[in-house]
Amino acid sequence: QVQLIESGGGLVQAGDSLRLSCAASGGTLSRYTMAWFRQAPGKEREFVSAMGPTGLGATTYYADSVKGRFTISRDNAKITVYLQMDSLKPEDAAMYYCAGARAILRPRNLNGYDYWGQGTQVTVSS
Repeated sequence: QVQLIESGGGLVQAGDSLRLSCAASGGTLSRYTMAWFRQAPGKEREFVSAMGPTGLGATTYYADSVKGRFTISRDNAKITVYLQMDSLKPEDAAMYYCAGARAILRPRNLNGYDYWGQGTQVTVSS
């Protein structure tokens, strides 16, 4: 059973950076599509970024709202996925969740993911 544990959230000011980490256990991270989603209070969980399996070129995907500011990466040796978040905005504030999928056709769709972490909170003050 794959377990995902997020870390790295916190309180920052607008314009600052944060790096979120998602440590995986119980599975081979390189074979999975890994993603980050976020959910703000009163809103639905939304797609942020995803990265395909290493063997398929590790295609990356980003929501339009974070493109150019966020970067997803993976360290297979450390079995960890990262989300580097730069130029943070107050609207980026949310609980951020890591997700993993053994096989998925639409990486932007949360319903296709098999594993989820508990989330890490990101707060951005203006």
